[in-house]
Amino acid sequence: MTAFRTILILTAAFLAVFLEGAFPGTSRWLKAQVDLLPPLMVYASLCTGLTSVALLAVCGGLFFDSLSANPPGVSILPLFAVGIGIYWRRELILRDQPYAQFVLGLAASIATPLLTILLLLTAGHQPLLGWGSLWQWFVMSLGGAVAAPIFFLLFGWCERAFGHRRVTETSFRPDREIRRGR
Repeated sequence: MTAFRTILILTAAFLAVFLEGAFPGTSRWLKAQVDLLPPLMVYASLCTGLTSVALLAVCGGLFFDSLSANPPGVSILPLFAVGIGIYWRRELILRDQPYAQFVLGLAASIATPLLTILLLLTAGHQPLLGWGSLWQWFVMSLGGAVAAPIFFLLFGWCERAFGHRRVTETSFRPDREIRRGR
């Protein structure tokens, strides 16, 4: 699509990961951190091209892994898998409906941590898993579901405020008279 959307999405990914790492936010009260990259991937998959989806998966995954205990690059494949799955079926999805955005944000926030844990276990790492992990997964999924419609509103506002719309001009003047006759 446009380079403006891609730049906005990558900037939002950087800011989301930075804010998750710098400001604990929900982790103090709920003992779980909300991951904003899966709902951002939902927006990118529905509103941009495949290049933006791949860039968000690579850059967002590396941003996230650089501030977490994950090995570098392990978050790229789960983010890309979620993004490409939505991208392939985006013409069938009601992307303008907040309910659909909520459900897709929930599904992406459920699938991304599961795929990341599966990748870590496959690679031979020992992630810290326990009963508290279910609570963290629940809070992360619900937070991602709530964040997805907010991202659609936020990016829609940014595009209206900073972007430009094409001017549609017709080749006919409105004061032109068409004579019909023999």
